[in-house]
Amino acid sequence: MKRTRFSESQSVAILKQADAGVKVKDLCRKQGISDATYYNWKAKYGGLKASDLKRLKELEGELGKLKRMDADLA
Repeated sequence: MKRTRFSESQSVAILKQADAGVKVKDLCRKQGISDATYYNWKAKYGGLKASDLKRLKELEGELGKLKRMDADLA
């Protein structure tokens, strides 16, 4: 799996900077990301808080475990 340069919490922090009023173009240039990356993050993490992000990761991990259990039983 491809490793990203930014963690999910860093992505959320960057999105919060844009919500605070920093222009997207300037923010992307400063962070070294493309506009497309910013908008992909916004679609995925838009409106999330740190606690929501933690819960999302827990749920994804639990779903992965359940899928592996299902595959083992099948």
